[in-house]
Amino acid sequence: MTDTTRDKLIVALDLPDATKARAAIERLGDSVKFYKIGMELAYGGGFGLVDELARAGKQVFLDLKLHDIGHTVEKATAQIARLGVRFLTVHAFPQTLAAAARGSQGSDLQVLGVTVMTSYDDSDLATAGYRLNVRELVSLRAQQAKEAGIAGLILSPEELVATRTIVGPDMLLVTPGVRPAGAALGDQKRVATPAEALKRGADHLVVGRPILAAPDPREAALAIQKEIADACA
Repeated sequence: MTDTTRDKLIVALDLPDATKARAAIERLGDSVKFYKIGMELAYGGGFGLVDELARAGKQVFLDLKLHDIGHTVEKATAQIARLGVRFLTVHAFPQTLAAAARGSQGSDLQVLGVTVMTSYDDSDLATAGYRLNVRELVSLRAQQAKEAGIAGLILSPEELVATRTIVGPDMLLVTPGVRPAGAALGDQKRVATPAEALKRGADHLVVGRPILAAPDPREAALAIQKEIADACA
């Protein structure tokens, strides 16, 4: 397996504190190259893991889903760029996207816009007051992200094919809601297997509970890595 192929799997460290995250990272060992630090872990001391992971040769995805007035998002993005992480998420609202793009200028940080959460469906959007359904809103957000000049998008496997036609071949499409065949869905509503997501055009797959909650997380990660390698062959 090449480094590029191994890089496609991002393990979500959805854990309450840095101690538990370090234990998970140690168990996973060389089976994983790329980790996501989300809000729960970040606010539980996880920011300190960024440098540790970088020194260990790992890639870091900071999943904070920033959304605020433009000035705040721009300055926060610039601060995060100094940490040396590879990916940062912001909500894909036009002003937020543009502000994050400004804040990341001159750095290696790649901003990803969150389109519609994978735990939402059409009825959830209607309840929240949106007039568009999931597919329509994802398409709108994709076009707005392309215009803002950010690096990529977070979206469910169900919208990958349509979104790729909108954004073209160069924008990164990063997909949560990925579950190996037979795995529990949890709170996800729009899902696919790793092979299905890659076939539809995903560049990176975010997987958390199916790996971390497995009896042997390293073996679970290696099984997904093999599925990725086979799908990319």
